[in-house]
Amino acid sequence: IVTTRPAKYNEAPMLAQLVKEGKLPPIAQRLPEEPLVYKPVHEIGKYGGTWRAGFTGPADGQNIDRIVHDHLIYWDTAVTKVVPHIAKGWDISDGGRTFTFYLRKGMKWSDGAPFTADDIMFWYEDMYLNEELNPIKAAWMSAGGKPGVVEKVDDYTVRFRFEVPYYTFLETVASLEVAGHFTRGGEAMGLFAPKHYMKQFHPKYTDRAELERKAKEAKFDNWVNYFKFKNDPKRNPECPTTAPWRVVSPINTPQLVLERNPYYFAVDTAGNQLPYIDRIVMTLAENLEVLNLRAIAGEYDFQVRH
Repeated sequence: IVTTRPAKYNEAPMLAQLVKEGKLPPIAQRLPEEPLVYKPVHEIGKYGGTWRAGFTGPADGQNIDRIVHDHLIYWDTAVTKVVPHIAKGWDISDGGRTFTFYLRKGMKWSDGAPFTADDIMFWYEDMYLNEELNPIKAAWMSAGGKPGVVEKVDDYTVRFRFEVPYYTFLETVASLEVAGHFTRGGEAMGLFAPKHYMKQFHPKYTDRAELERKAKEAKFDNWVNYFKFKNDPKRNPECPTTAPWRVVSPINTPQLVLERNPYYFAVDTAGNQLPYIDRIVMTLAENLEVLNLRAIAGEYDFQVRH
């Protein structure tokens, strides 16, 4: 990760065509004011192509989570220190009791809606503190056995406060235990959620009886399970994401298909909006033997899991 912003931005041909057709805003309007800038390990990449891989079914979410992570903060490539990701930076104060995160002004969800502190506060106030969605509170949200609180400072600043010093908080937020919306949304966790989309499925913002009726219509026992389904980008392609690719064919089908997120917040040092690869196609394998035979046959390009 580097701090110098490129002088100009470029985009994938498939997105440039959509801009030309008037179906997408220009690249400069889709990126945050301060995008995340990655320095490639070897060289600037080329746009295009499909990444072929295999998966074993709806429970195999980790197969794609390992590729499409969207943590608030994350680890450098050597896994030696925590670095900015969705948050562009942070401060630690009050003797390790207070952590202030600064978000990227102008960052957007995959549907073009703004990503702001309200998306973190929606998760905290309306999801995490909701006794139906989260009856058992996460251990990582407490220090010394005392729960922390989250506060909105302004549209692009949030503060996590604890009663005692919490020296491992940053490393924990960067870990899989906390992860992000793409990985943990289906559990009503993940530190943030698309408030503009998800509030229609929450009884605080809509009629509970109507919500329960819709849940039953959709074959869910209650609004809680319906909400968790709607908040899971792997199962609900309509759910906005901040990840580099967005799901277009869900994980409970024979092919898990993802396409590039036109609003992804990262670029390379040449100003090319990431990711380079257009699509990821994971084909369902009946078992691990079939998956490995397909790999040997050259049907996969790169396989992380199994």
